Formats: sequence, C-alpha cells, structure tokens
Amino acid sequence: MIGEADAWGFTPPRCALSRAPTLPLQGRVFQCDRSLTRRSALLSLPALALLSRPAHAVEPVPLLFEQLYKSMGVRGLVFSDMVQALKGQPVAMRGYMAPPLKPESRFFVLTREPMALCPFCQSDADWPADIVVVYLDRTTPLLGGGEAVVVRGRLEVGSATDLETGFVSQLRIVDAVFRHA
Repeated sequence: MIGEADAWGFTPPRCALSRAPTLPLQGRVFQCDRSLTRRSALLSLPALALLSRPAHAVEPVPLLFEQLYKSMGVRGLVFSDMVQALKGQPVAMRGYMAPPLKPESRFFVLTREPMALCPFCQSDADWPADIVVVYLDRTTPLLGGGEAVVVRGRLEVGSATDLETGFVSQLRIVDAVFRHA
C-alpha cells in the first residue's frame, strides 16, 4: 500500500524511518517520509536567516560619562551601580577620540571633552579621570584627535594593564567599533 497511488492520484509518503510517525488519511494509515524536499528546504530559509544572526546583535545600552562613577574619595574613584551592572554587557558611548599615537591602531582613548594634545604626552596631573580605553575588534585607521565618535562594544570594569603598552586603565570597551558622531 505504501508507495501506491490511490483513486485520486495521491501517492502516500514513502517511509524514511522504520519508526516514523503515522499519518491517517482517508481511513488508511501511512508512514511519513521525513526526507528533506526542495519545498521544505526553501520554506526553511527565512528561519535559517533569523537563526544565523550574530550573538552580539543585542542592542547596546547607552552610557554617559556622567554615569561612570558614584563618587571620588580617598580610595579614588568608585564605579557607579550602573557601571557595575553593565560589566560584560554591550554598551554605546559618545565622546571624543583623543589624539592617537599612530594613524592605525587596535585601541584609542575616549574622552568626555576634545583634547588637542596626545594624552600620553601629558603628565598624570593633566590626565582626565573620565576616560575610557577602547579596544577595537581589529586594527583600524583612526581619526584625528578631537573627533566626536560613537563607540559600541562590551564594557570591562576594573584595573588592567595593557601588556603591549603598559597603559593602565579602569574602564574599557572591548571588541569595539566606532563611527563619527
């Protein structure tokens, strides 16, 4: 009976698996064919496109320089509750690209206010407390100093020393991308 056409020209599905579920049709029971057809493959393409979205497609949380610290005391700067909650999460910040050391790099410093001088050429006393080091997802041509940018990436919190440069940072946006603001 399986594989034979009925009086209306309907050919029941072929058995693909020995334990395939059955399908009742006009009083007869057929085993379902679970093989992939061209039609089912084409119909599944939209679902495949949705599933293939990158995991980092989560919208970043906007973060302002004013929201970085709760207080500044004898122990130094204390991170805000918002920063602590966003640790490891995608964020977006608007600021100014400090003048870079090289025209292409994997990192730059994001500042609240535009800076005319290279931040690494200044003394610690002139270095602003509200900066964020941005580590890009790849080596990228950087903009001239003082350019307004929007940065998106994952927030890292706590003291860390860059092994290549020796630069110490408290806040970092990693795996980042940027664009003109």
